Amino acid sequence: MYTFNPGPSAVYPAVRQYLTDAFDEGWLSAPHRGERFTGLVRQTVTDLRAKLNIPQDYTVFFLSSATECWEVLTQSLTPTKSFHLYSGAFGEKWLDYARALRPASTGLAFGLDELPNVHTLPFNDDTDLVCLTQNETSNATQLRDGFILNVFNRLGNALLAIDATSSLGGIQLKYIKADIWFASVQKAFGLPAGLALMVLSPRAVARFRHLNERAHYNSLTAQYEKMLNWQTNYTPNVLGIYLLSRVLQDRAPIKAVHQHLQDRATKLYDFFDSATQLSPLVQNPETRSTTVIGLQGPQPSSTR
Repeated sequence: MYTFNPGPSAVYPAVRQYLTDAFDEGWLSAPHRGERFTGLVRQTVTDLRAKLNIPQDYTVFFLSSATECWEVLTQSLTPTKSFHLYSGAFGEKWLDYARALRPASTGLAFGLDELPNVHTLPFNDDTDLVCLTQNETSNATQLRDGFILNVFNRLGNALLAIDATSSLGGIQLKYIKADIWFASVQKAFGLPAGLALMVLSPRAVARFRHLNERAHYNSLTAQYEKMLNWQTNYTPNVLGIYLLSRVLQDRAPIKAVHQHLQDRATKLYDFFDSATQLSPLVQNPETRSTTVIGLQGPQPSSTR
């Protein structure tokens, strides 16, 4: 089934066989404290580093969704407030989640074809977290590496968090240009919803260990202590992690995936730039997404 909406993308055809294998191999009832599961987690993290070029000193966590990542980052890394830069619905929702817990959090909206001036972004020294939506699923915009690096260079004491839900696994990301990256797997990984990845820099790990927030079951401190032994601090989505492991084994390295998607996006944009009925929603090539193509057309006429 193919859908044209910002929700889950079509799963890879091989997922059908993966599900059968998971049942036959006993993963649906595998104990999550046993050696078999910890071995799966260790191998999956190893494959994530190898296939996605995640630095060896960055820590990988498994959560339930990107939405949970919003909450966890506010709970464990935002004692005062966060600043959110957004152009679409998902970035704005992240700000809403943060404000529910930290009312002092602020945000700045910008247009589809705009790139804000990094030097005038209104966050100050008491901002804990600067939050960007790298690929805005709702409107097919994308922030490029150079922009993210420029934000990172003016952070001061703040950490930089990146929601890469519809791009992580599809394009080659420069992880060292931010402190936190996260994504759900139902987009570029071609998997069912119900699992998310969070990748944290050594600076982010040091920060949450210093803050030592332990008031929530999913605090980063608790997750970190369990992941030292390749476990989770809650009953995990074993099937989701197994499916992710299988996809990573079968996929090409991210450099090849990135080039394939870039070539395909270029062809699609070139076609719709010259089309008569449909045209790209985002007019500025510098802000167009590689993994999500947004189109606009004439308003349909209504007849009685």
